[in-house]
Amino acid sequence: MAKNKERPHRDFLQIPDFSAKELDKLFALADSMKRGRYKKKPLAGKSLAMIFMKSSTRTRVSFEVGAWQLGGHALFLSPRDVQLGRGEPIADTARVLSRYVDGIMIRTFAHGDVEELALNASVPVINGLTDLLHPCQVLADLLTVRQHLGGHRKKRFAWIGDGNNMANSWINAAYVLGFELTLACPAGYDPDPYILARAQKKAKVRVVRDPAEAASGAHVVNTDVWASMGQEEEQAIREKAFRGFIVDEKMMKRAKRDAIFLHCLPAHRGEEVAANVIEGSQSRVWDQAENRLHIQKAIMAVLMGGEKL
Repeated sequence: MAKNKERPHRDFLQIPDFSAKELDKLFALADSMKRGRYKKKPLAGKSLAMIFMKSSTRTRVSFEVGAWQLGGHALFLSPRDVQLGRGEPIADTARVLSRYVDGIMIRTFAHGDVEELALNASVPVINGLTDLLHPCQVLADLLTVRQHLGGHRKKRFAWIGDGNNMANSWINAAYVLGFELTLACPAGYDPDPYILARAQKKAKVRVVRDPAEAASGAHVVNTDVWASMGQEEEQAIREKAFRGFIVDEKMMKRAKRDAIFLHCLPAHRGEEVAANVIEGSQSRVWDQAENRLHIQKAIMAVLMGGEKL
């Protein structure tokens, strides 16, 4: 049974849970792990419960492998494996799991469910994805920017597509780190208004309708599928709304010459991104996918393993 259940702990539900200085140190820790310089096993004898109300390739593999590489053990829990799928209150699940494990990662639909889980758990909770936010992915993206462009400072970021959980997390990152971010979203597909308004008080963040305007002069061009998991029935409607929002070679030529292209995957070639862009010389999507492993290891080492920032 996990020990020290009453100790103070931190959760990671959204990017603003870390300060700008802490994020810089987190990126440095993740980079050290990627380079093989980090030899400690801070999760030795510890377990991570992974609740998946939404399925995933990258989230499951990166957390499970990451926990093992840090000396720990991860348990995969699908809706069939937990009583949440049969109506057990989230608070009850949080209290019971806290008696068994040293951390909980959850990938689910409503962001309020993650907040309620964290409120009632006495171990760290990590947001693996909600319909509102995808913070681990955007930190992996920023780690990729650090490795290929030297960091986020004095860089211009473009988001082209749906104002979804990825867009919201990019806005949260701009809020904490202060970089310039332009989001091109079709009318009716804007990001969360509260998250946007909060960020605009601290950083140059704006929403435009023309994707070419967002891409112009950008160091990083980022996109995602037009219809996320659970929105498949909206595919035809979204295809019409997002016409012209494909990131192709013409779009990339509007960005800086050394700009990089990012996509959180899975990608639909010929829809939100042209095949010759995602497979091209400016694409960093495979490094980006790998960096989920390293940034999440850093997060687990800090939240569960006592690593200091």
